[in-house]
Parts: sequence; structure tokens; C-alpha cells
Amino acid sequence: MSKSIHRVAEDFWNIRGSFRVGGIIDLGTHASLLRRRNGNFLLLDSLTLRDEHRREVFALTDDGRAVEAILNLHPFHTLHCHAMHRDFPQAKLYGTRRHATKRPDLPWEALHCEDPDFAALFAEDLDLSIPRGVDFISSNEKLHFASVLATHRASGVLHVDDTLTFLRPPALLRAIGMRPRVSFHPSLAKVLEPRAGAAAEFRSWAEDFAEAAGDTNTLCAAHVSGPLTPAAGEATIQARILSALERVAPALDAHQA
Repeated sequence: MSKSIHRVAEDFWNIRGSFRVGGIIDLGTHASLLRRRNGNFLLLDSLTLRDEHRREVFALTDDGRAVEAILNLHPFHTLHCHAMHRDFPQAKLYGTRRHATKRPDLPWEALHCEDPDFAALFAEDLDLSIPRGVDFISSNEKLHFASVLATHRASGVLHVDDTLTFLRPPALLRAIGMRPRVSFHPSLAKVLEPRAGAAAEFRSWAEDFAEAAGDTNTLCAAHVSGPLTPAAGEATIQARILSALERVAPALDAHQA
């Protein structure tokens, strides 16, 4: 298995890719592959697979034929959609409204990932959640906070783009006390809906999401660091989400005021 494909559970693989800002800083990006209860596979998000990745994924999925669908869960992650469709042309292609607008030449399914009925399509395998109180698709193209968060029920793995971030500091910074941290994306204050009650709705959603994450054992976030699976005795994913919520309380309070 390639170093950039992590088998984080029996039926869940996280595939790491490259996303460079200004052609220099590599923030990274990802997609995930999971095996459904029916034996078929889903891809979460799109990624241009390197040759060794493609060979490994094809070996798992009967040369790609067992990939049932591709779920593009973040409206602003559109760069790799053509490449993923090219590699798995038989898979149903789902995306947000922005995907359909930005990549109109691709054969998108009519139901969008943010539609109320979408989650029911994959409820046997995935718990899907969309943050409340924030713009799902911001009019400011630089604000990429919201996405559809996907938890694989069988493995307890959470796949998330941007909404939650994970930073694992390099060894030098860990040596002076900096610890790995799960955080809400720093654009939160700018994407809260400009209306009374929006901050309270987001806080309520985050608390509900954290409560539901009691059995979540691994976090796969899109950028910077690879999967996080806390060791015994370390803070759980649930505890880290609640800590992240505490740290954004000033921004929520300011918006509410």
C-alpha cells in the first residue's frame, strides 16, 4: 500500500493528494474509498490519482467496475472531477449545485449533495451532515467553510473537507509543546449567515454533531495533515470537536451580539 493511501479501517481507505498554493506551499487534499455493506464501493470527493494509486484502487474494486458512485461533498473542490470521472466512468456522479454549474459537461445526477433527500440514498452506510447557520456556498469564492460531512457507520471514520481541519505539527514544534489540533476552519466568522439566530444554529449543529461523533475513532480532513486516529488515553475525536467549538465561541458570541 502506498504511503499516501492509508487503510484506516477494514473497509475504508483515505487517499492523500497534492494541492499547492501559489505553486509552492502544498496544503494537500484527499479523497476516500469505502466498501459498502452491499459489497460495492463509494468514492468520497474527487482526486487525480497517480498511477500507483490507480493500480491499488483498481485492484480493490475490480478494475474500478465495483465503484458505484462518486460523492463530491465540498462545493469548492472541483479541480479533480474530470479526472475521477475519467477513471470511473460507470460510477454515478454526485455533486453540489456549484459542481454542476462549474463543470456542466460532466454527467451529474439530478439530486445534489445538499438536497434534503440526498442523505437517504446512502443512509445504510453513511451519516451525512451539513452545518447549519452558515452559507453552504458563499458568494465570496475564497470562503470554503461548509461541506457535507460524511461518517462511515461501519468503521467510525469521519471524512470532512475544510469545515474541520487537522494540523499535526512537525517534530520540532511538538518538542516545544505544540500539540496536534482539530479546529473549525478559520473562515467561520465570515460565513455565518447575516441574520439573527445564525450563530446559535451553528452552535446547536456543532453540539449535535459532536454528540453523534461518540463512536467516531478516525478523522480524515482534506488539508495539511493525514488521518487522525487518537491512541488510547488521548483525547477522542468527539472531545476534540467540542474543544474546537469552545475556541470559536468568541466569534459566535460576537455574531450573536
